[in-house]
Amino acid sequence: MKPLVLTLKQEPGQRLDLAPLAPHLLDGKLPKEIAEIEVQTTRERATVGDIFKIRPGGADQIRFEGGSTRLDNIGKDMKAGEIVVEGDCGKSLGRNMSGGNLVAMGDCGPFAGSAMSGGRIEIAGDAGGFLGAPLEGEMEGMTGGLLIVRGNAGERAGDRLRRGTIVIEGSAGDYPGSRMIAGTLIVLGECGSLPGYLMRRGTIVLANPPELGPAFVACGIHQLAFASVFSGLLRPESRAAARLLSRPLVRFAGDMAALGKGEIFFPA
Repeated sequence: MKPLVLTLKQEPGQRLDLAPLAPHLLDGKLPKEIAEIEVQTTRERATVGDIFKIRPGGADQIRFEGGSTRLDNIGKDMKAGEIVVEGDCGKSLGRNMSGGNLVAMGDCGPFAGSAMSGGRIEIAGDAGGFLGAPLEGEMEGMTGGLLIVRGNAGERAGDRLRRGTIVIEGSAGDYPGSRMIAGTLIVLGECGSLPGYLMRRGTIVLANPPELGPAFVACGIHQLAFASVFSGLLRPESRAAARLLSRPLVRFAGDMAALGKGEIFFPA
């Protein structure tokens, strides 16, 4: 079956909440019914038909033709199916998604993958700050799934990461993996200052680490079995990440200012 295609008519004049356009919410709806769905805005009332041209298709596959940094919450609460965004998108891409495949072909704003518990998100461009991180007042960030950024990510990537895997093929800003509880964060480019700041548990792998904070303790060079197995699992998604994990790695334990059971690896 052909995908449901939503073509952006023009650059929106205000921020738009596209959370209602998830596959499980559009299943069984006719194009006319989809066009009448109201989207939350910052100023004036708007419906899907006001913003997009609609080409009928199966709601289990949704394609957004054209993008904008004002398109927020794409794929929010997504449970299954596939969404492809052919352009940029705003904040909270794939927030709270538990399944399915979400692909953004451009850049995205902050909090992509926030509270994600399953599924797969791929961002072909750059991501904003707080990748996979919780919103204000929440105790946990991403709790499962796979989040891949082909470009760069902003500060605090993986903040309070609980489970799941984040791969950043470009560079990351300051404090990557801050306050991590568990899970895995891999950065293949450069990264900013103080990786793993106040992390309790979890694993960070850095191809080009900066100077670590004083609360991390060197534990020597390791050829780890888990890294070899994980490398094989990641190879279809990121060959560069797989190559990094297949090498001997230097291990640092910390952050000793917190629980101290986390670890940061980088090439020997």
